Amino acid sequence: MSPDPYEHDPQRWGVSMAQSAELLLACLNAAGATSVVEVGAYAGDLTRVLVDWAAGAGATITAVDPAPQPGLEALASGHERLRLVRESSLTALARLPVPDAVVIDGDHNHWTVSEELRLVSERAGADGLPLLLFHDVCWPHGRRDDYFAPDAVPAERRQPIAGDRGGLAPGNPGLVPGGLPYPRSAATEGGPGNGVLTAIEDFAVTHEDVRVVVVPVFFGFGASWDERRPWAPALARVLDPFDRHPVLERLEANRVHHLAEAHRQRAALWAAQERQARLEAVLQRLLDSRAFDVAERLSRWRVRAGIGRSVDAVSKAELRRALAERRR
Repeated sequence: MSPDPYEHDPQRWGVSMAQSAELLLACLNAAGATSVVEVGAYAGDLTRVLVDWAAGAGATITAVDPAPQPGLEALASGHERLRLVRESSLTALARLPVPDAVVIDGDHNHWTVSEELRLVSERAGADGLPLLLFHDVCWPHGRRDDYFAPDAVPAERRQPIAGDRGGLAPGNPGLVPGGLPYPRSAATEGGPGNGVLTAIEDFAVTHEDVRVVVVPVFFGFGASWDERRPWAPALARVLDPFDRHPVLERLEANRVHHLAEAHRQRAALWAAQERQARLEAVLQRLLDSRAFDVAERLSRWRVRAGIGRSVDAVSKAELRRALAERRR
């Protein structure tokens, strides 16, 4: 039975890199990979896919995450081909043997990705870069940083953070009320030193013969490799049909638009429900108050005395009916 890529995605946003499993595994096969390091394993959604593949490919998987979730812990305890490294990506990549392929899906910001690529490149040396696979190379984090632990990023390399000032919406480089909630993302999209894809492109510019491919699906599947490697032509045959394909770009743009619009509508509904709850609480306090008893008796007396009109009379019964109608 295939792993469910939505297992830890109840709103079905498609946040897991496992959504691109068919492409990712085809890349690993084309490169003849027998050792894979996965950076940012978290709950193990993609790790389960990799472990299943490794059993048939005779490969080993190293999952790197400083805060692995229980599902990943359990997975690691039951598979001999899987090693779990409970460290940050920068600590782990500085000491682990360079694998045939590195999946980079950890902290989605320019500084961290740049440092991960630097470590892999320096340690690979004359052997050449391993196959590099990436997630989140499209909206929202292709051109906008996100920080799992902001203090771990040097202040001078950190963008101003969104916080609670608003959310993200495709087509808007700033923050909008009711936007998708990414409180640890950069407040502004674009510009130098901002985003995962920007980091990859900056790396490629300074490294000869390095190609970058972007497949615009599920927040962006990316790949980069040295075109001098013997498996490079086979990898290109896998990815060339998908690289920045305009139909896929439109599909992804449509998908994230509807994700953002659905969240905006939910946020508006939540706000309306909060307002209703506050109003109901005020009405309930009125019903429970002695002051309202006095007001009701006074209102009735005014009507009987001919001072007020019956339409002006205040009644607890009416308030109870109104509350009941609002709560239906």
